[in-house]
Amino acid sequence: MIGKAVRIYETGGPKVLKYEDVSLDRPKKGQVRLKHHAIGLNFIDINMRNGAYNLKAFSPDAQAPYILGMEASGEIESIGEDVVDFKVGDRVTHCMNLGAYSEVMNISADRLILLPSDISYEIAAASTLQGLTAHYLVNELWKVKKSHNVLIHSAAGGVGLLLCQWAKYIGANVIGVVSTEEKSDYAKKFGCDHTIISSKENFVERVKALTVGRGVDVIYDAVGKDTFLDGVACLAPRGRLVSYGVSSGPIESFNINLLRPLSASVACGGLLTFTKDPTERSKNASELYELIAKGILKVEINQRYHLNEVDKAHTELSGRMTSGSSIILP
Repeated sequence: MIGKAVRIYETGGPKVLKYEDVSLDRPKKGQVRLKHHAIGLNFIDINMRNGAYNLKAFSPDAQAPYILGMEASGEIESIGEDVVDFKVGDRVTHCMNLGAYSEVMNISADRLILLPSDISYEIAAASTLQGLTAHYLVNELWKVKKSHNVLIHSAAGGVGLLLCQWAKYIGANVIGVVSTEEKSDYAKKFGCDHTIISSKENFVERVKALTVGRGVDVIYDAVGKDTFLDGVACLAPRGRLVSYGVSSGPIESFNINLLRPLSASVACGGLLTFTKDPTERSKNASELYELIAKGILKVEINQRYHLNEVDKAHTELSGRMTSGSSIILP
């Protein structure tokens, strides 16, 4: 079978993304063939494209040229031997599986999540990876509680907006860091009690002012190099900085003794470890989709790109020209 996909032959800028025909064999034992209806756009895709992340760490068996993309939703077209939990026609989604930038994909059935009837393909592609990221951030690497002061970087982005809403739903005081006035107004519609515009304000000083000098209990930081040390300076006693991305570049080494006077800590998170176990993945996805279906978490898709426009999508996402969620349509 022949289908379109976006591959890279080398790491680099958006120009290394190649939209081309690829051949696909029949599903192997334990696999299904999935026809994608919507594909997620996430910063992990950019980090893989530019070489910041090692693709082999996420997909050891992958061979160059690599089909990028880590999230998509669609319909099962055919199944291989020994697939018992899914059938042809099932609506499913998946994330943290390299190869999603494609019209069709063979994937192990044990990596799939069955979609509820009230979650569309587009919402699934826009929210599964980002939503499951938000899930482990507020529930696992730090348990957000009603009394907490929570600081969220990139608050107007896909994960950021979900974190703002989730933390607000729990009852926390939510402070969002954004880059523009427009994004400030946008983030406030999704649960931010306060916003800090990084291009105009010193966020360390603003955090201290907003918390009457105490600092924040937890920081969710997907920016990395440009914000890490200032974040450490914002922590409250026994607070924690959770690093889950490095959009500005790798975090440089720092003196751990900066944390000691506050008994503060730093945690590093990655979604892959929270999606390996099918039972845990299914449970977390069910909790996420229930909150979306109830309207507690709102997912706004503000950018849609065709599969042959992935270079444009990467340029706009990395240039902070997007807000909310973005998807790619095959």
